[in-house]
Formats: sequence, C-alpha cells, structure tokens
Amino acid sequence: MFEEQTRMPLIGDKFPELEVKTTFGPMKLPDDFNGKWVVFFSHPGDFTPVCTTEFVAFQKRFDEFKALNTELIGLSVDQVPSHIKWVQWIKDNLGVEIQFPIIADELGRIAKALGLIHPAKGTNTVRAVYIVDPKGIIRAILYYPQEIGRNIDEIIRMIKAFQTADANHVAIPANWPNNELMGDEVIIPLPPDIKGAEERMNQPNCYDWWLCHKKI
Repeated sequence: MFEEQTRMPLIGDKFPELEVKTTFGPMKLPDDFNGKWVVFFSHPGDFTPVCTTEFVAFQKRFDEFKALNTELIGLSVDQVPSHIKWVQWIKDNLGVEIQFPIIADELGRIAKALGLIHPAKGTNTVRAVYIVDPKGIIRAILYYPQEIGRNIDEIIRMIKAFQTADANHVAIPANWPNNELMGDEVIIPLPPDIKGAEERMNQPNCYDWWLCHKKI
C-alpha cells in the first residue's frame, strides 16, 4: 500500500487500506469500521499535556459519538506499550477510561502516507483529523498545530452536519445549528433552471433565488 501511495489522500478519496497495530490488537482500516462513520485522529505523542486533555475530551463524548454511529481511533508514532501505559495513567490519575483504540506507528509509515508529519513541526505527528463516512470515503481533513488542542464539539457538529446534509440533500450554513441568519435551518440546493429561480423570488424563506433555507 505504501509503495503505491503517491500522494496523501484528499477529501473525496477512499481512505487507504491499512493493516495496523493498536491497543485493541491488529486492525484493518477502513474495513473494520464498515458501515460506520470514523474519526481517525493523530496526536504528537503520549504523555504530553495537550494530547492528554484531548483524549479525555474525546472519551467524555464517547457515548455521543456512538449515538452518531461513529467510531474513534487515534494514532501517533509511539509504540503500543507506550500507548497502554499512557491510557493506564489517564485512568489511574484522571479517572477516565479510554474506550477507543490507538494505532502504534513506530516507523512513521502510516503517518507519512496520510500527510501527518510536517517537517517544519518536527518528526512527531501533527494534530490531524480524518472524518470518514460509512463507505470509507474521506469527507473532511482538519489540521491543528501542536500548541492548540482540538475542539471536540466541532468534530461532533461536523458529523451531525454531514449526516443531516446526506439524509436531506441540503447544505449546512455557518455555525449551524446556530446560524446568524437562519438559526437551525438548512440551505436548499440551487434551482435547476430560470423558471425555478423565478419561483423562488420573494419567497419568505429566501434572501434571493440562490439563498433559500428550510427547517427539517
């Protein structure tokens, strides 16, 4: 797989097929999560302050992710024993039991293939997130610097937004479901022709023929 990977995957690509070692044992990605949404995320290193807060934050929302048919899986270039010891430390000292697997990528091959190592930021993985849909398609890629932790609530919002958009064939406005113009409503697709555009003129749910919204 790594020899064939000529560039990092992009939005709309199939998530690469990977055989990985994790704290839950060997796994095959994305096959082991078939039919599920997946939040695949990398962290710079075990036993680091910001990463520890992120893992606690992910776990605190674990049930919410599950309710959205979403699985979590982490990754760093640390080894499995390091992951296990760190997870134990979090449980013993913070009272939080991590219930999702963590990939060990000691050689950095997976991280390099997925574009998770940025030379200007060192040899550790950056904070990255791949959101993958139930068909194994990459729907979003997020990057964060080492010094700033992720907003887990935003990741949950994105999954809710994707699921809403897919189910209703709509677009999602900024800050949804608390958009400044239309609250929790969604954006209707553009009309297919001039007649459709004219029919939308002066409609109460349209700012113009190209900017209409509805409640779902």
